[in-house]
Amino acid sequence: MSELIPSEILQNRLSYQGSKFSFHVDRIKLPHGVTGEYAYIKHPGAGMAVPVTADGKFVLVKQYRFAIQRYLLEFPAGTLEVGEEHDVTIKREIEEETGYRASQWQYLGGFYLCPGYSDEIIHAYLAQGLEKLEHPPAQDEDEEIEVVLLSREEIEKLLRSQSADARLDAKSITAFHLALQALQI
Repeated sequence: MSELIPSEILQNRLSYQGSKFSFHVDRIKLPHGVTGEYAYIKHPGAGMAVPVTADGKFVLVKQYRFAIQRYLLEFPAGTLEVGEEHDVTIKREIEEETGYRASQWQYLGGFYLCPGYSDEIIHAYLAQGLEKLEHPPAQDEDEEIEVVLLSREEIEKLLRSQSADARLDAKSITAFHLALQALQI
């Protein structure tokens, strides 16, 4: 593993402060001496789950993503609230987004999503022992989510598909493969 090698921040400029992230443009000196201006997103991090039912179905959500103007299939995930740990975040999000509660959790690992322009790290979990909630919490106002149950084979077929309507996002693809390793299937 590589160790943290900080850059020298010569000037920090906050360009935008949103509710979930901030956008910075910094003048920095890199460890090898090059100086330049670098723009990046500071993000509090996130938690995500790969929920698997007792009969081996994976629970995904179909969700509209405005940046690409289309729906994607994703595993449930959510941004950390201030002071919140990622395991707490995902236990809340899985209930809100899917209407399921899990009794068995296995940490799959954390990974950076887009380190070329963001410091966001997401922590993935395998969620099993699913129970369908009789009265799931309300979804966020800006979310329009449809729960989709798919087999491993159906997901693998989607990953090979060229159809834009059958796309999974990168975090879900990564977490799916981590979950397959953990499940040893």
